[in-house]
Amino acid sequence: MEGTALEVIGNKNDPGVDIMSIVIDNDINPEFPKEVLEEAEQIPDHVLESDRKGRHDLTDNMVITIDGDDSKDFDDAVGVEKLADGKFHLEVHIADVTHYVTEGSALDKEAYERGTSTYLVDRVIPMLPFRLSNGICSLNPGEDRLALTCDMVINRAGQVEKYDIYPSIIQSKYRMTYNNVNKILDGDEELCAEYKPLVPMLQDMAELHDILLKMRHERGAIDFEETEAKIIVDENGKPIDIQLRDRGTSERMIESFMLAANETVAKNYNLKHVPFLYRVHEKPDDEKVKKFFEFVAAMGIDVHGNLKDISPKMFQGVLAQVLGTPEEAVVTIMLLRSMQQARYSDEPLGHFGLAAQYYTHFTSPIRRYPDLTVHRMIHSYAENGFTDDEQAKWGGRLKEIGEHTSGRERKSIDAERAVDDLKKTEYMADQVGETFDAVVSSVTSFGMFIQLDNTVEGLIHISNMKDDYYEYDEKSMSMHGRGTGKTFKVGQPIQVKLIRADVEHRQIDFERVLTPEEAEQAKKREEEFAKRRGSHSRSDRRHTGGNHSNGHSNGGHGRGNNNHGHSGNGNNKRRGKYESR
Repeated sequence: MEGTALEVIGNKNDPGVDIMSIVIDNDINPEFPKEVLEEAEQIPDHVLESDRKGRHDLTDNMVITIDGDDSKDFDDAVGVEKLADGKFHLEVHIADVTHYVTEGSALDKEAYERGTSTYLVDRVIPMLPFRLSNGICSLNPGEDRLALTCDMVINRAGQVEKYDIYPSIIQSKYRMTYNNVNKILDGDEELCAEYKPLVPMLQDMAELHDILLKMRHERGAIDFEETEAKIIVDENGKPIDIQLRDRGTSERMIESFMLAANETVAKNYNLKHVPFLYRVHEKPDDEKVKKFFEFVAAMGIDVHGNLKDISPKMFQGVLAQVLGTPEEAVVTIMLLRSMQQARYSDEPLGHFGLAAQYYTHFTSPIRRYPDLTVHRMIHSYAENGFTDDEQAKWGGRLKEIGEHTSGRERKSIDAERAVDDLKKTEYMADQVGETFDAVVSSVTSFGMFIQLDNTVEGLIHISNMKDDYYEYDEKSMSMHGRGTGKTFKVGQPIQVKLIRADVEHRQIDFERVLTPEEAEQAKKREEEFAKRRGSHSRSDRRHTGGNHSNGHSNGGHGRGNNNHGHSGNGNNKRRGKYESR
């Protein structure tokens, strides 16, 4: 069979080619077409006088952005004022991208095709050209910028009592980072002095976050705390470190404010009974829920509630029981596997994980096309009213937009995870032969997947479990030794030795570190096995229990694309926890 090379992306050993091959394999275009770049160049790099017409001028308001240290695109800014009656005035300002990316333009068509920005270990493949995403559409400090504002008054119970949604013009007064805000809230004297005018508002923000968090918890929102890692690479793209991320008050605070805005916008248009685009997260599958609760029950965890009427509070209760315990990580993983995949829909199906009746994505139009669509609808309804023609216009296209952007999101997540797996494998390739503390993250018929403290995952294939003949018990998701009676189950600590890191296939193999007694037993067993089976014994045995490749690559042992909103954050802003950003 012969074929024709359609594109040459470089030598496979050249820096960056490994990542680009994954990008292209996931149908993600790393370059913008010429006409799109030319159109972007025609857009002014500053707000014109004519742009101010019909907008609330909020340029004197105390407005700030809070993002990661390496963020370049600032699509949300916030301001908080504590009122005399103890309530809070929260302003969430989102970059008004639709003013520049007009419907049907080359920029719009390209953004729709991409659906989302893709955040990789060493680069971002943006939905919009950098001239827009890092320029006129970014809420850069000291620059007037166009925004859509969700203006809310929130009471002490965390309920939005009053709100308004309107086009505005703002000017961010400070570009703050999560690290610095966390230090200020912890009382860092030097930073508190440097940002003295800002400290009272940051303290009010933290108080409002506590109120909103309590409200969400009381209604049953599932609060995941999944370990996230950042892969550090050198100038040639070689991974040199894996750092665990700590989410402090500032990250959770911004999350709370974005959630409030997303819910408020969704509720506003749902109650008006007009077509709208929602972010939905449906109830989990009954069979998966049953397996999850059987799993946690086997760990001695109580499950409260009616299994025939599943609620988020039931899952919240399970997580509360394992909070701070060694079992917390694995219970979280198993819970994520039982969840449905969040998606975009024209139907208001609610968000199970957030225990929210109304939810949309309003807060990231620079990097998500659904948010751009939501902004476009807000403008369109405001300008044309809720007429039959206007409703028909949107009602006829939202289903397709939801399906397409959900699909593009999955492609992007697949690419992000594949690149993470690639770089983690490459990082571990220099450590073959070393031993590590780990935990069993999944058990299958062909072996056990384990996870190191740095989030690296790999497989102990059943052919490398040489101290006994092991059998898989599907009901308890455990591996049992026929001769020794040893049992391995999900969540169990284990010490392992790295025996292979296959960068090309993104596969990592471990074996369990045996005690001297176990090693002697394994040796005897191997000798007996060889005598019985002859020279073909190793070949036969290697095929016992399944194929190594089944689900090994890209976390395929069950950690699939639930995308409940807790996907990891890459360099810059990837997918904020709980989908808030």
